[in-house]
Amino acid sequence: MAGHSKWATTKHKKAVIDAKRAKSFAKLIKVIEVAARAGGPDPDGNPALADAIQKAKKTSVPNDNIDRAVKRGAGIGGDAVSYDQIMYEAYAPGGVAMLIECLTDNKNRAAAETRLAISRSGGNMADPGSVAFNFERKGVIAVPKANTSEDDVLLAGLDAGLQEVLEHDEVFELRTEASDMVAVRTALQEAEIDYDSAEAEFVANVLVPVDLETAKKVLSMIDNLEDLDDVQEIYTNMEIPDDVQAKLDAE
Repeated sequence: MAGHSKWATTKHKKAVIDAKRAKSFAKLIKVIEVAARAGGPDPDGNPALADAIQKAKKTSVPNDNIDRAVKRGAGIGGDAVSYDQIMYEAYAPGGVAMLIECLTDNKNRAAAETRLAISRSGGNMADPGSVAFNFERKGVIAVPKANTSEDDVLLAGLDAGLQEVLEHDEVFELRTEASDMVAVRTALQEAEIDYDSAEAEFVANVLVPVDLETAKKVLSMIDNLEDLDDVQEIYTNMEIPDDVQAKLDAE
């Protein structure tokens, strides 16, 4: 899940991450294939591929799997793989707005399975544009707090286009214009600051605070969608207040 509530729901998601590890690997591999197809197999000249490989390694995807994905994506030794990117808009319980990004080799399957998962979770498909207007494409970089400080991050990134630093339990969330993300990521590397992931994401402009029951329903809907092979990323405008998050953590 990506977006504002990504960090707030980290603990919730850790409880099921082992059961979903294989599926998570497959989705990360798909991103590598798409990046290699679009920009070539050399990560030094393909920033999207470099970031996809970085994220896969941080998630413990084996190097052999990564290498094979790069070759498949670039068509080395055979035909290059091809996926269509589709964005669906939906409303989750409580009026929470949701963007669902799919990478698929079968548009009909992706559409049918996504619609079914949304309706079974108590949500509704939205008309094109009715949700997307509330989201803005941003560069989002996750930097572990363990070995750096906010001042170090600001010093390294401001001149490269860093706009905002949000503090969460275990990471700093750095935001940039989508076009500046690679420059900021490069500046962090030059300053020897480690990062977990660097991605262009849809960030909500207006957030919707939710109560405990609504949070549970939306998180359940997210889990159901993430179980689908074609669903790659989910962005919401849900904001989980601290007291609600504490109750979720306790369950």
